[in-house]
Amino acid sequence: MSRAFVNEDNAAAQTDQPVERHVSAQPNYVTREGLNLLENKVDELQSLHNEQAALGDQADKQLLVNLERDLRYYHQRLQSAQLVPPATSTRKVQIGSWVTYADEHGTERRVQLVGEDQAVAAKGLINWSSPLGRALLGAQLGDEVLWQRPAGDQLIEVIRIEPA
Repeated sequence: MSRAFVNEDNAAAQTDQPVERHVSAQPNYVTREGLNLLENKVDELQSLHNEQAALGDQADKQLLVNLERDLRYYHQRLQSAQLVPPATSTRKVQIGSWVTYADEHGTERRVQLVGEDQAVAAKGLINWSSPLGRALLGAQLGDEVLWQRPAGDQLIEVIRIEPA
């Protein structure tokens, strides 16, 4: 057998196996938008995987392995997704609610409680099971709640609740 074929086989076998992505043990509550994001991510990854697989020997083997790992993760997230009804209350914080709260200095911040895969703190999209999310979930308009932060506990007041 030619050494070239042996080296190609060895190269394929030496593809780094990526560490599996951690799947949270929390219930996978999602808003409608969060479910759409998961579905779109699976479609995008499947399309990229199909493109690479169609290249045969020319495919980027490491990329293919990474795409397969990510597909396993997002398929699992999609299968475990529990769609929550749209937030409708202006009196009680629900998953999907937009909440404006104020700290003890009167500084206001507006966030939306969303599922884990939809959370982007920089955009004000907060995971419902994060410390802030847990402090706000179920709170009522005017309630003061304790936000247990790594930097120290902070009392915040719920000053506005808007439906999704």
